[in-house]
Amino acid sequence: MADSENGKPERISEAEHAVMEALWEHSPMTAAEVCDRVCEARGWSLATVKTLLSRLVAKQAATTQADGRRFLYSPAMARVDYVDGESRRLVDRLFGGRPASLFAHLAEQEALSEHDITEIEALLKEIRS
Repeated sequence: MADSENGKPERISEAEHAVMEALWEHSPMTAAEVCDRVCEARGWSLATVKTLLSRLVAKQAATTQADGRRFLYSPAMARVDYVDGESRRLVDRLFGGRPASLFAHLAEQEALSEHDITEIEALLKEIRS
C-alpha cells in the first residue's frame, strides 16, 4: 500500500476497510463473494463492492488474479500490519506519538472498563518480564 510520493502506506477509507475485513477473514474471493459478506449489512450493491475492490487494487492494498472470466481478490498485506500502521498513525496524530497519552485520555473519558484495565495491567507485566 505504498503512496508513490512518500513511500508511506496509502490510507484506505472506512468502506474500503469493510471490504478488507472480508478479505482478511477469507480469501481469495470473487467480488460476488465479498458482496455476500458485506452488501446486506451496509446496503451496498455488487457494483459498489467492485468499485471498492478496484480502488483497493489501485492502492496496492489488495491483489487480483484472473480465474476464467472472473477475478479473485486477496489482501496484499496482513491485517496485523495494517492495524500496526493505523495504530501508530493514530497515536502520532492525536497524542504526539505518546501511547501513554492515549491511555490517559481513555481513562479520563471513563472509556476503560475494569476488564480493560486488568488486560492492560497483564500486558504491562508481560512487557516488563
